[in-house]
Amino acid sequence: MGLAQRLRAGRLALTLLAVSASAATLCAQTALAQTANLIADHVRVMGNSGLVAEGNVVVLFDGTRLTASRVTYDKSGSKLTISGPITITRPNGTLLVAEAAQLSSDLRNGILSSARLVLDQQLQIAAAQINRVEDRYTQLSRVTASSCHVCLKNPVPLWQIRAERVVHDEEARQLYFHGAQLRVADVPIFYLPRLRLPDPTQTRATGFLPPRIRTNTTLGFGLAVPYFIKLGNHADLTVSPYFADKSRTLELRYRQAFRKGEILFNGAISRDSIRQDTTRFYVFGEGTFDLPNDFTLSFQLQEVSDPSYLLDYGYSDQDRLRNAIAVMRARRDEFAFAGVTRYETLRASELNTSEELAFGQIDAFYERRVFPSWGIGGELRTNLSWQAHFRESEEDILGRDVARMSAGLNWRRDWIGFGGLVLETHAAIDADIYWIEQDSTYQRQQSFATPSAGVTLRWPLSRVTRNGAVDVLEPVVSLAWSEQVGADVPNEDSRFVEFDQGNLFDLNRFPGSDRREQGTRAAVGLNWTRSTLSGWGYTLAVGRVYHDLDLGQFTKASGLGGTQSDWLLGAAVNLGGRFSVQGRALLGDDFGLTKSETRAAWLTEDFQLGAAHIWVIDDPDENRLKPTHELRVDSRWKVGDFWTVSADGSFDVDAKQATRARLGVGYRNECLSVDLSLSRRFTTSTNVRPTTDFGLQFDLIGFGSGRGATVNKCNG
Repeated sequence: MGLAQRLRAGRLALTLLAVSASAATLCAQTALAQTANLIADHVRVMGNSGLVAEGNVVVLFDGTRLTASRVTYDKSGSKLTISGPITITRPNGTLLVAEAAQLSSDLRNGILSSARLVLDQQLQIAAAQINRVEDRYTQLSRVTASSCHVCLKNPVPLWQIRAERVVHDEEARQLYFHGAQLRVADVPIFYLPRLRLPDPTQTRATGFLPPRIRTNTTLGFGLAVPYFIKLGNHADLTVSPYFADKSRTLELRYRQAFRKGEILFNGAISRDSIRQDTTRFYVFGEGTFDLPNDFTLSFQLQEVSDPSYLLDYGYSDQDRLRNAIAVMRARRDEFAFAGVTRYETLRASELNTSEELAFGQIDAFYERRVFPSWGIGGELRTNLSWQAHFRESEEDILGRDVARMSAGLNWRRDWIGFGGLVLETHAAIDADIYWIEQDSTYQRQQSFATPSAGVTLRWPLSRVTRNGAVDVLEPVVSLAWSEQVGADVPNEDSRFVEFDQGNLFDLNRFPGSDRREQGTRAAVGLNWTRSTLSGWGYTLAVGRVYHDLDLGQFTKASGLGGTQSDWLLGAAVNLGGRFSVQGRALLGDDFGLTKSETRAAWLTEDFQLGAAHIWVIDDPDENRLKPTHELRVDSRWKVGDFWTVSADGSFDVDAKQATRARLGVGYRNECLSVDLSLSRRFTTSTNVRPTTDFGLQFDLIGFGSGRGATVNKCNG
């Protein structure tokens, strides 16, 4: 019988692609009528019973790749006998390594001896024997599992799980351990008769998350054990019982994704010895949803049982709560917004007067811009808004409620003239109607209108130096006028004015609608920017505002009071992406500092350092009875390949007292992640006290979606 006839008789159709003295490549048709590619140095056909392939054997079948030194195909049993070293790579990324194996002809079922299973190039499971069953389950006996790298230099993994038997369900992506023992540095830690863990390809699976240890001077020693519950493909719930010396707490997190939106809720409920016989809780929630016609619905929920709960448990530093629901649409030439907001203060200085603070607010705003092709041209913006806020107090003046309706029209046009001279013209008119309740010092209904106009002249000048640096020098001068016609109203939304480069040449520097800048004024400024080919550059700016009359509109700390403002100085420096500093300062003619803020950062591959400095003078009109002088520092240092040290803190320079400090140490390699933190809050008030926290969290990388370090320092 010829070769082709014998192959057909054995139902293994082989097509000889190439034959040489050292190699042969064949295509095989298996019993499942699917084509397998076989590559080997030598191939021998054994009568009608099968074939033998030897030397650098590679078999490709249905997405699975097998490499070995020898493969024998037995036609009568439709099985493969394979000699190692053997490597089998499956389509899902699973890797099997063995010394010997007997597999079915489709490579889906069989037995592997002295084998290892590698999942997601991360978790390695060594076993005396591996059985493949139903092309879904991998059964392993006498098992050692770890994601730590093992070599001659480090023969003992940092951690490992030993078990009598392990079953890997590829479809469910779960690992089932029988008789599991966790070892750290080969020292037994604990034993579990049954243990289920997700394989590394899982991103969401029901089960326990790494525990967290936290020691707090307020609550004592505590342990949190999170349990993650998968609620389908689009929702999950995390339940974290937290047991401390002085507290029993249940922490909750719920997430859900919808076709056109998502929601997130975090909360906790506690019984502790700080407030005995009292149930303490908090709940924070937020969500966004896409509505028809490009509208977006968003909401925010923030509730807490008492003012000190968030700080006692370290959940948040917020000192005011905000509950809101809003609908918004933003398009290229249109913006619409409507929302309802409720506020609640947690500040110790405001708790006794909370009824005098605005607790509820209603807002509606619509703005549209058009570009007239006739007449005046330029850009025309129109807006219409409604705003109302309420106080709980019913006392006169202290319980003032205000509602406002506003309409505005703003026009702007630019011209570019000779030599690059830019002329900008502005004109606007705003009209407001106010309804004021529970305040006898103001008329119940008032209205006013504010026309304004301005012109700005810019002359940007640029040059290129011999070394390729580009300098841009831009002197700017503007002249503006506005006049408020009508009665005066209480100032609720414009009590704090920030004077910076962004509003130096604006028609109105007040942030809200209760105040409009009035009178005739001029502003001058100069900007100088340099950028180089090496990547470093800087921007320097100086400016000042002159008023025709001192109308007493601005506070002392704003820097805009009097007939001439403080000098505005701004700078930003960037040295090749490594070092950057930016700052702003307001200086008087006597070089007295009114306000300054500076932020500097040094960034390298292994080290990061940032610092911020803030200084603001005292100003009773802004409810600041003493200066604000703070220094904040944060840093991060990568020590070696696996260790990271971080430190940050804030310091009240005026009081000569630290307000916060934190030190963190992290270790992360290919199989383990450990985070330790030590923090201290030094501030105190009537409802909070200084607190020190110590935290510890660890994660055995290789289960779930955790990823280890890519650096491998194991030589020899």
